[in-house]
Amino acid sequence: MQLFLQRIFDGVSDGAVYASIAVALVLIFKATTLINFAQGEMAMFGAFFAYIFAVQSGILDFLGNQYLIIWVAAIISMVLSSVVGITIERTLTRPFDPEDHLPVVLITLGLFLGINAIAGIIWNYQARVMPAMFPNGSDDKVVIFGARLFYDTIGTVVTLGIVLYILFIILNKTKMGLAFRAVSANVESARLVGVRTGRVLSFGWALASAFGALGAVIVAPRITLQPSMMAAIVIYAFAAAAVGGLDSVGGAALGGLIVGLTKSLGNGYLGSWHFGLEHPPLEFLPATPLLIPVLILLGVLWFKPSGLFGTKRIERV
Repeated sequence: MQLFLQRIFDGVSDGAVYASIAVALVLIFKATTLINFAQGEMAMFGAFFAYIFAVQSGILDFLGNQYLIIWVAAIISMVLSSVVGITIERTLTRPFDPEDHLPVVLITLGLFLGINAIAGIIWNYQARVMPAMFPNGSDDKVVIFGARLFYDTIGTVVTLGIVLYILFIILNKTKMGLAFRAVSANVESARLVGVRTGRVLSFGWALASAFGALGAVIVAPRITLQPSMMAAIVIYAFAAAAVGGLDSVGGAALGGLIVGLTKSLGNGYLGSWHFGLEHPPLEFLPATPLLIPVLILLGVLWFKPSGLFGTKRIERV
């Protein structure tokens, strides 16, 4: 029971991070019906913004408390990331026909490579230590039936819940949120009734960029800050978005938790099985974690392509 609970806690902690990136992917998909392959690199850039304000520049040292400093830096990073997202939408994706998906997909793939290269040039590929947003020492925990529930895990889940609630208010209680949902449903119909679709698309990219930056700031202290830090995280986020449904924000959040739990339990139990072999295929875990989201993606695409809460596509003949 102790080991099982520990893996549950670890899975929830990782799943909250996957959920934040998955929600960013879903926001872009809802606005454009496209997957932004550069979402992870954009989030990584946001984490570097936070690092500059929290550590490198010393601008926020007057705040005194280290957790307050990183929180303020994270908020500034989310704002700057939103500006970057708006700029990318206005300059690189808006000039193309929204019905022609191939150019925009190629642009996001190019951004994936370009942003990573730019980050490497500016900050090089040396790993940096990112301050944590929550207490994460060995004593900062609650013990439940022998399993350790760290304050970092509690803070991550609570933060995700608060941000999702704010997003719910924005999308359901504001005019811009109503316009965003209209564009998500049908771009042409929204344009015909007077919705300024360009502004709404920029709004979607801004929200997605802010969400991604927050997820990167949360996960950076766990895996060190470097240009390639989001390469594996975004794969889990893709799986989470697919599980929940590519057009469901709540589904993406739930999908992130499902993927996190599946990874934690799968690595914990399958990784220890030897299957009677002298050299078991799952004994060497470095390759096993990335196998799990791939299998999840294949399973979703095979049995339920729309995900748990996604809208089923109806073909009329």
